[in-house]
Amino acid sequence: MKQFTRICWLLLGAVFIFSGLIKLNDPVGTALKLEEYFEVFSRDFGSFFKIFLPHTRLLSIFLSSLEVVLGVAVLLRWMLRQTLWVLLALLVFFGFLTFYSAAFNKVTDCGCFGDFIKLTPWQSFAKDLVLLGLWAVVFFNERYLRRVFARGTLGVMYITIASAVAIGIGVRALGHLPYFDFLPYKVGNDIGQLMKPREQARYQYVMERNGESKTFADYPTDSTWKYKSMEVLNPEASRPVITDFAIFDAEGTDHTQEVLTGNKLLLIVQDVNSADRDRFKEINRLLEGAAKSRSQIKPLIITSSSPQQFDAFRHDVNLPGTYYFADATVLKSMIRSNPGFILLQNGVVLSKYHYHDIPVVSKLEEAL
Repeated sequence: MKQFTRICWLLLGAVFIFSGLIKLNDPVGTALKLEEYFEVFSRDFGSFFKIFLPHTRLLSIFLSSLEVVLGVAVLLRWMLRQTLWVLLALLVFFGFLTFYSAAFNKVTDCGCFGDFIKLTPWQSFAKDLVLLGLWAVVFFNERYLRRVFARGTLGVMYITIASAVAIGIGVRALGHLPYFDFLPYKVGNDIGQLMKPREQARYQYVMERNGESKTFADYPTDSTWKYKSMEVLNPEASRPVITDFAIFDAEGTDHTQEVLTGNKLLLIVQDVNSADRDRFKEINRLLEGAAKSRSQIKPLIITSSSPQQFDAFRHDVNLPGTYYFADATVLKSMIRSNPGFILLQNGVVLSKYHYHDIPVVSKLEEAL
Protein backbone atom coordinates (compact mmCIF):
# COMPACT_ATOMS: atom_id res chain seq x y z
CA MET A 1 0.00 0.00 0.00
CA LYS A 2 2.91 2.33 0.71
CA GLN A 3 4.22 2.04 -2.85
CA PHE A 4 0.73 2.45 -4.34
CA THR A 5 0.15 5.58 -2.24
CA ARG A 6 3.42 7.09 -3.45
CA ILE A 7 2.50 6.40 -7.07
CA CYS A 8 -0.87 8.11 -6.55
CA TRP A 9 0.83 11.04 -4.80
CA LEU A 10 3.26 11.46 -7.71
CA LEU A 11 0.51 11.25 -10.34
CA LEU A 12 -1.75 13.69 -8.48
CA GLY A 13 0.94 16.36 -8.24
CA ALA A 14 2.23 15.82 -11.79
CA VAL A 15 -1.24 16.00 -13.40
CA PHE A 16 -2.04 19.28 -11.66
CA ILE A 17 1.28 20.82 -12.72
CA PHE A 18 0.83 19.61 -16.30
CA SER A 19 -2.77 20.82 -16.47
CA GLY A 20 -1.85 24.25 -15.13
CA LEU A 21 1.13 24.70 -17.46
CA ILE A 22 -0.90 23.70 -20.52
CA LYS A 23 -3.49 26.35 -19.65
CA LEU A 24 -0.81 28.97 -18.93
CA ASN A 25 0.65 28.28 -22.38
CA ASP A 26 -2.53 29.83 -23.82
CA PRO A 27 -4.25 31.98 -21.17
CA VAL A 28 -6.42 33.68 -23.80
CA GLY A 29 -7.82 30.31 -24.86
CA THR A 30 -8.44 29.39 -21.23
CA ALA A 31 -10.20 32.73 -20.71
CA LEU A 32 -12.44 32.04 -23.73
CA LYS A 33 -13.40 28.70 -22.20
CA LEU A 34 -14.20 30.41 -18.87
CA GLU A 35 -16.38 32.91 -20.75
CA GLU A 36 -18.27 30.01 -22.26
CA TYR A 37 -18.91 28.50 -18.81
CA PHE A 38 -19.96 31.82 -17.27
CA GLU A 39 -22.36 32.56 -20.14
CA VAL A 40 -23.95 29.13 -19.71
CA PHE A 41 -24.26 29.58 -15.93
CA SER A 42 -25.68 33.09 -16.30
CA ARG A 43 -28.45 31.67 -18.49
CA ASP A 44 -29.14 28.65 -16.28
CA PHE A 45 -28.53 29.98 -12.76
CA GLY A 46 -28.96 33.74 -12.98
CA SER A 47 -27.07 36.84 -14.03
CA PHE A 48 -24.70 36.68 -11.03
CA PHE A 49 -22.07 34.91 -13.15
CA LYS A 50 -21.97 37.81 -15.62
CA ILE A 51 -19.85 39.77 -13.15
CA PHE A 52 -16.96 37.38 -13.91
CA LEU A 53 -17.04 37.91 -17.69
CA PRO A 54 -14.83 41.06 -17.74
CA HIS A 55 -12.23 39.29 -15.56
CA THR A 56 -11.80 35.96 -17.37
CA ARG A 57 -8.17 36.60 -18.35
CA LEU A 58 -7.21 37.41 -14.76
CA LEU A 59 -9.10 34.33 -13.55
CA SER A 60 -7.43 32.27 -16.28
CA ILE A 61 -3.94 33.08 -14.99
CA PHE A 62 -4.97 32.81 -11.33
CA LEU A 63 -6.67 29.40 -11.59
CA SER A 64 -4.00 27.94 -13.89
CA SER A 65 -1.19 29.19 -11.64
CA LEU A 66 -3.04 27.80 -8.61
CA GLU A 67 -3.07 24.35 -10.24
CA VAL A 68 0.69 24.51 -10.76
CA VAL A 69 1.39 25.74 -7.22
CA LEU A 70 -0.84 23.09 -5.65
CA GLY A 71 0.85 20.41 -7.75
CA VAL A 72 4.27 21.60 -6.58
CA ALA A 73 3.06 21.71 -2.96
CA VAL A 74 1.82 18.11 -3.24
CA LEU A 75 5.14 16.88 -4.65
CA LEU A 76 7.07 18.75 -1.95
CA ARG A 77 4.55 17.49 0.65
CA TRP A 78 4.48 21.07 1.92
CA MET A 79 1.53 21.55 4.29
CA LEU A 80 0.15 18.42 2.67
CA ARG A 81 -3.07 18.12 4.69
CA GLN A 82 -4.11 21.73 3.97
CA THR A 83 -3.05 21.42 0.32
CA LEU A 84 -5.17 18.32 -0.10
CA TRP A 85 -8.25 20.10 1.25
CA VAL A 86 -7.79 22.91 -1.30
CA LEU A 87 -7.29 20.28 -4.02
CA LEU A 88 -10.54 18.61 -2.97
CA ALA A 89 -12.42 21.89 -3.33
CA LEU A 90 -11.02 22.34 -6.84
CA LEU A 91 -11.76 18.75 -7.83
CA VAL A 92 -15.36 18.96 -6.60
CA PHE A 93 -15.80 22.26 -8.44
CA PHE A 94 -14.31 20.93 -11.69
CA GLY A 95 -16.24 17.70 -11.27
CA PHE A 96 -19.48 19.66 -11.06
CA LEU A 97 -18.58 21.65 -14.18
CA THR A 98 -17.73 18.61 -16.25
CA PHE A 99 -20.75 16.60 -15.05
CA TYR A 100 -23.11 19.49 -15.73
CA SER A 101 -21.60 19.97 -19.20
CA ALA A 102 -21.84 16.25 -19.98
CA ALA A 103 -25.30 15.62 -18.57
CA PHE A 104 -26.93 18.67 -20.16
CA ASN A 105 -24.64 19.06 -23.21
CA LYS A 106 -23.68 22.61 -22.29
CA VAL A 107 -19.94 22.91 -23.05
CA THR A 108 -18.62 20.33 -25.52
CA ASP A 109 -14.95 20.73 -24.55
CA CYS A 110 -13.96 21.47 -20.96
CA GLY A 111 -10.52 22.85 -21.84
CA CYS A 112 -8.99 20.78 -19.03
CA PHE A 113 -5.74 20.41 -20.98
CA GLY A 114 -6.18 23.42 -23.26
CA ASP A 115 -6.09 22.61 -26.97
CA PHE A 116 -3.31 20.06 -26.46
CA ILE A 117 -5.66 17.21 -25.49
CA LYS A 118 -9.31 17.46 -26.48
CA LEU A 119 -11.68 15.63 -24.14
CA THR A 120 -15.40 15.09 -24.50
CA PRO A 121 -17.51 16.16 -21.47
CA TRP A 122 -17.89 12.56 -20.26
CA GLN A 123 -14.16 11.92 -20.70
CA SER A 124 -13.49 15.08 -18.68
CA PHE A 125 -15.83 13.91 -15.94
CA ALA A 126 -14.15 10.49 -15.90
CA LYS A 127 -10.78 12.22 -15.61
CA ASP A 128 -12.04 14.18 -12.59
CA LEU A 129 -13.28 10.97 -10.97
CA VAL A 130 -9.86 9.38 -11.46
CA LEU A 131 -8.21 12.41 -9.85
CA LEU A 132 -10.65 12.19 -6.95
CA GLY A 133 -9.63 8.55 -6.57
CA LEU A 134 -5.94 9.52 -6.49
CA TRP A 135 -6.76 12.24 -3.96
CA ALA A 136 -8.62 9.76 -1.70
CA VAL A 137 -5.70 7.30 -1.74
CA VAL A 138 -3.25 10.06 -0.78
CA PHE A 139 -5.54 11.65 1.81
CA PHE A 140 -6.39 8.46 3.68
CA ASN A 141 -2.85 7.08 3.52
CA GLU A 142 -0.96 10.24 4.36
CA ARG A 143 0.97 8.31 7.02
CA TYR A 144 3.08 6.85 4.21
CA LEU A 145 4.12 10.37 3.11
CA ARG A 146 5.51 11.74 6.34
CA ARG A 147 8.78 12.95 4.90
CA VAL A 148 8.50 16.63 3.85
CA PHE A 149 10.96 17.76 1.16
CA ALA A 150 10.81 21.44 2.06
CA ARG A 151 10.00 22.60 5.56
CA GLY A 152 9.54 26.05 7.05
CA THR A 153 11.18 28.95 5.25
CA LEU A 154 12.60 26.72 2.52
CA GLY A 155 9.10 25.44 1.69
CA VAL A 156 7.71 28.98 1.57
CA MET A 157 10.57 29.98 -0.72
CA TYR A 158 9.89 27.08 -3.11
CA ILE A 159 6.17 27.83 -3.23
CA THR A 160 6.89 31.52 -3.83
CA ILE A 161 9.24 30.66 -6.70
CA ALA A 162 6.67 28.26 -8.18
CA SER A 163 4.00 30.98 -7.97
CA ALA A 164 6.25 33.59 -9.59
CA VAL A 165 7.28 31.25 -12.40
CA ALA A 166 3.71 30.13 -13.12
CA ILE A 167 2.32 33.67 -13.14
CA GLY A 168 5.27 34.86 -15.23
CA ILE A 169 4.65 32.14 -17.84
CA GLY A 170 0.99 33.13 -18.09
CA VAL A 171 1.58 36.87 -18.24
CA ARG A 172 4.27 36.45 -20.93
CA ALA A 173 1.93 34.32 -23.06
CA LEU A 174 -0.92 36.80 -22.52
CA GLY A 175 1.19 39.73 -23.75
CA HIS A 176 2.58 37.92 -26.77
CA LEU A 177 1.46 34.59 -28.26
CA PRO A 178 1.27 31.02 -26.89
CA TYR A 179 4.65 29.30 -26.57
CA PHE A 180 3.22 26.25 -28.33
CA ASP A 181 0.34 26.56 -30.80
CA PHE A 182 -1.95 23.53 -30.92
CA LEU A 183 -4.62 25.10 -33.12
CA PRO A 184 -5.16 24.41 -36.86
CA TYR A 185 -3.75 27.82 -37.87
CA LYS A 186 -0.29 27.31 -36.36
CA VAL A 187 2.88 28.24 -38.24
CA GLY A 188 3.66 25.70 -40.96
CA ASN A 189 0.07 24.58 -41.56
CA ASP A 190 -1.53 24.82 -44.99
CA ILE A 191 -5.03 26.20 -44.40
CA GLY A 192 -6.29 25.16 -47.84
CA GLN A 193 -5.15 21.57 -47.37
CA LEU A 194 -6.68 21.37 -43.89
CA MET A 195 -10.01 22.42 -45.40
CA LYS A 196 -10.01 19.14 -47.36
CA PRO A 197 -10.52 15.65 -45.88
CA ARG A 198 -7.39 13.51 -45.69
CA GLU A 199 -9.26 10.43 -46.86
CA GLN A 200 -12.45 9.62 -48.67
CA ALA A 201 -15.16 8.53 -46.28
CA ARG A 202 -15.55 4.76 -45.88
CA TYR A 203 -18.84 3.30 -44.69
CA GLN A 204 -20.28 0.09 -43.37
CA TYR A 205 -23.95 -0.74 -43.70
CA VAL A 206 -26.05 -2.71 -41.25
CA MET A 207 -28.83 -4.52 -43.09
CA GLU A 208 -31.64 -6.73 -41.85
CA ARG A 209 -33.49 -9.70 -43.36
CA ASN A 210 -35.93 -12.05 -41.63
CA GLY A 211 -34.85 -10.78 -38.21
CA GLU A 212 -31.14 -11.31 -38.99
CA SER A 213 -28.72 -8.35 -38.98
CA LYS A 214 -25.58 -8.34 -41.11
CA THR A 215 -22.83 -5.78 -41.77
CA PHE A 216 -21.73 -5.01 -45.34
CA ALA A 217 -18.71 -3.05 -46.55
CA ASP A 218 -20.66 -2.11 -49.70
CA TYR A 219 -24.36 -1.47 -50.02
CA PRO A 220 -25.89 -4.82 -51.02
CA THR A 221 -27.58 -5.13 -54.39
CA ASP A 222 -29.82 -7.87 -53.03
CA SER A 223 -33.12 -6.06 -52.46
CA THR A 224 -34.23 -8.60 -49.86
CA TRP A 225 -31.90 -6.91 -47.37
CA LYS A 226 -33.50 -3.90 -45.68
CA TYR A 227 -31.46 -0.91 -44.59
CA LYS A 228 -31.04 -0.55 -40.81
CA SER A 229 -28.15 1.85 -40.18
CA MET A 230 -24.89 3.23 -41.58
CA GLU A 231 -21.58 4.05 -39.86
CA VAL A 232 -18.56 6.04 -41.05
CA LEU A 233 -15.43 3.93 -40.47
CA ASN A 234 -12.94 6.81 -40.64
CA PRO A 235 -14.77 9.84 -39.17
CA GLU A 236 -11.62 11.75 -38.17
CA ALA A 237 -9.71 11.28 -41.43
CA SER A 238 -12.75 11.91 -43.63
CA ARG A 239 -13.64 15.18 -41.91
CA PRO A 240 -11.58 18.32 -42.68
CA VAL A 241 -9.60 19.74 -39.76
CA ILE A 242 -10.79 23.24 -40.69
CA THR A 243 -14.49 23.40 -41.53
CA ASP A 244 -15.48 27.01 -40.92
CA PHE A 245 -12.81 29.19 -42.60
CA ALA A 246 -14.68 31.58 -44.90
CA ILE A 247 -13.82 35.16 -45.86
CA PHE A 248 -16.40 37.47 -47.42
CA ASP A 249 -17.01 41.16 -48.06
CA ALA A 250 -19.85 43.41 -46.89
CA GLU A 251 -22.02 42.28 -49.83
CA GLY A 252 -21.51 38.60 -48.98
CA THR A 253 -19.15 37.79 -51.86
CA ASP A 254 -16.74 34.97 -50.98
CA HIS A 255 -13.02 35.88 -51.01
CA THR A 256 -11.62 32.77 -49.33
CA GLN A 257 -9.55 31.61 -52.30
CA GLU A 258 -8.18 35.12 -52.82
CA VAL A 259 -6.89 35.12 -49.25
CA LEU A 260 -5.28 31.69 -49.75
CA THR A 261 -3.48 32.71 -52.97
CA GLY A 262 -0.15 34.52 -53.16
CA ASN A 263 1.61 36.44 -50.40
CA LYS A 264 -0.86 37.92 -47.95
CA LEU A 265 -0.36 39.84 -44.73
CA LEU A 266 -3.57 39.50 -42.73
CA LEU A 267 -4.34 42.03 -40.04
CA ILE A 268 -6.85 40.30 -37.77
CA VAL A 269 -9.10 42.69 -35.85
CA GLN A 270 -11.33 40.31 -33.94
CA ASP A 271 -13.55 42.90 -32.31
CA VAL A 272 -13.20 46.66 -32.67
CA ASN A 273 -14.62 47.23 -29.17
CA SER A 274 -11.77 45.36 -27.46
CA ALA A 275 -8.96 45.99 -29.97
CA ASP A 276 -5.90 47.81 -28.62
CA ARG A 277 -5.96 51.16 -30.46
CA ASP A 278 -2.59 52.43 -29.22
CA ARG A 279 -0.62 50.42 -31.80
CA PHE A 280 -2.34 51.52 -34.99
CA LYS A 281 0.20 54.15 -36.04
CA GLU A 282 2.81 51.40 -36.13
CA ILE A 283 0.31 48.96 -37.68
CA ASN A 284 -0.57 51.42 -40.44
CA ARG A 285 3.12 51.94 -41.27
CA LEU A 286 3.60 48.18 -41.61
CA LEU A 287 0.56 47.81 -43.88
CA GLU A 288 1.77 50.63 -46.13
CA GLY A 289 5.31 49.22 -46.19
CA ALA A 290 4.09 45.69 -46.99
CA ALA A 291 2.03 46.98 -49.93
CA LYS A 292 5.21 48.50 -51.43
CA SER A 293 7.36 45.44 -50.70
CA ARG A 294 9.40 43.86 -53.50
CA SER A 295 7.99 40.51 -52.34
CA GLN A 296 4.54 41.54 -53.58
CA ILE A 297 2.85 41.23 -50.20
CA LYS A 298 -0.81 42.19 -50.29
CA PRO A 299 -2.14 43.41 -46.93
CA LEU A 300 -5.72 42.51 -46.06
CA ILE A 301 -7.76 43.33 -42.99
CA ILE A 302 -10.19 40.75 -41.58
CA THR A 303 -12.67 41.42 -38.81
CA SER A 304 -15.74 39.87 -37.20
CA SER A 305 -17.30 43.23 -36.30
CA SER A 306 -20.27 44.50 -38.26
CA PRO A 307 -19.61 46.60 -41.40
CA GLN A 308 -20.99 49.70 -39.67
CA GLN A 309 -18.83 49.23 -36.57
CA PHE A 310 -15.69 48.51 -38.57
CA ASP A 311 -16.20 51.43 -40.95
CA ALA A 312 -16.38 53.83 -38.00
CA PHE A 313 -13.35 52.14 -36.37
CA ARG A 314 -11.09 52.27 -39.43
CA HIS A 315 -11.77 55.96 -39.91
CA ASP A 316 -11.06 56.55 -36.23
CA VAL A 317 -7.60 54.90 -36.41
CA ASN A 318 -6.89 55.91 -40.05
CA LEU A 319 -6.62 52.26 -41.08
CA PRO A 320 -5.94 51.89 -44.83
CA GLY A 321 -6.53 48.89 -47.08
CA THR A 322 -9.04 46.29 -48.19
CA TYR A 323 -11.09 44.70 -45.45
CA TYR A 324 -13.18 41.54 -45.28
CA PHE A 325 -15.26 39.71 -42.68
CA ALA A 326 -15.11 36.31 -40.99
CA ASP A 327 -16.66 34.43 -38.09
CA ALA A 328 -15.52 35.61 -34.65
CA THR A 329 -14.65 32.10 -33.43
CA VAL A 330 -12.48 31.50 -36.50
CA LEU A 331 -10.51 34.69 -35.91
CA LYS A 332 -9.99 33.84 -32.22
CA SER A 333 -8.61 30.46 -33.30
CA MET A 334 -6.36 32.01 -35.93
CA ILE A 335 -4.45 34.24 -33.52
CA ARG A 336 -4.63 35.03 -29.78
CA SER A 337 -4.12 38.75 -30.34
CA ASN A 338 -6.53 41.58 -31.08
CA PRO A 339 -5.22 42.99 -33.36
CA GLY A 340 -2.65 40.54 -34.70
CA PHE A 341 -0.82 39.70 -37.93
CA ILE A 342 -0.62 36.46 -39.94
CA LEU A 343 1.70 36.11 -42.94
CA LEU A 344 0.47 33.64 -45.57
CA GLN A 345 2.06 32.25 -48.73
CA ASN A 346 -0.49 30.38 -50.86
CA GLY A 347 -2.43 29.56 -47.72
CA VAL A 348 0.57 28.32 -45.70
CA VAL A 349 1.03 30.11 -42.36
CA LEU A 350 4.60 31.45 -42.36
CA SER A 351 4.52 33.59 -39.23
CA LYS A 352 2.22 35.18 -36.67
CA TYR A 353 2.73 38.38 -34.67
CA HIS A 354 1.10 39.82 -31.56
CA TYR A 355 0.47 43.57 -31.59
CA HIS A 356 3.24 43.85 -28.99
CA ASP A 357 5.66 42.32 -31.51
CA ILE A 358 4.88 44.15 -34.75
CA PRO A 359 7.61 43.25 -37.28
CA VAL A 360 9.37 45.41 -39.86
CA VAL A 361 8.80 44.76 -43.57
CA SER A 362 12.26 43.23 -44.01
CA LYS A 363 11.38 40.54 -41.46
CA LEU A 364 8.29 39.64 -43.49
CA GLU A 365 10.37 39.44 -46.64
CA GLU A 366 12.85 37.11 -44.93
CA ALA A 367 10.01 34.77 -43.94
CA LEU A 368 8.80 34.44 -47.54
